[in-house]
Amino acid sequence: MTSSALKEKSRPTMFYFLKDPSNICSLAGLLSSVTGIYLCILGKHNFSLIAVLWAVVFDWLDGIIARNLKSRTDSHKAVGAQLDSLIDIVSFGVFPALFLLSYGNFSLLYLPGAFLILSAAALRLSYFNVFGMIDKHTYEGLALDNNVIILSFIFIFSKLIPQNIFSIIIYALLILLLPLNLAPIKTHKFGGKWFYVLFAYTAIMTVHYAVFH
Repeated sequence: MTSSALKEKSRPTMFYFLKDPSNICSLAGLLSSVTGIYLCILGKHNFSLIAVLWAVVFDWLDGIIARNLKSRTDSHKAVGAQLDSLIDIVSFGVFPALFLLSYGNFSLLYLPGAFLILSAAALRLSYFNVFGMIDKHTYEGLALDNNVIILSFIFIFSKLIPQNIFSIIIYALLILLLPLNLAPIKTHKFGGKWFYVLFAYTAIMTVHYAVFH
């Protein structure tokens, strides 16, 4: 048997990677993001923020699971990294862009902002895939998941301000975050015990947006 035939025979199928618990967790995050996008389209913005916050939780959790799995192969790690990045563009690129469009009643004025949000997310994730982190505790630029965490907090005040005005505030907020996402500044990677802080924040915001907002 030739070397190319051996390589073809040893190559795992795509279904093989569904055995990886961290990949399953990543796909749970994708489900959360898609649900958030669906709710955005329906105009249920408070519930869409609940969904995307849980996407952030799953995004953090898949890394924790991956680091604690001793049996992961190099192919698991490589595919998992690509899967995580592709899901991030949905969660932290497509979702905030669509949230802006939806909350702005799909006005053409909001389309440039949506494009810039997606462009910045694509550029940042592409850069990260090539260069990675500065070190294991430091990112270059503000990580994209922070954008939706900040958005979910600011949206608490949406009940106090007319939607046509608050949509401009959301527009300005998301655009102002983009230079921070791309800037050559060092930002700390939150992990470890910070996951419990994120989980608590998400649980509190879930109750707030589901019951009180």
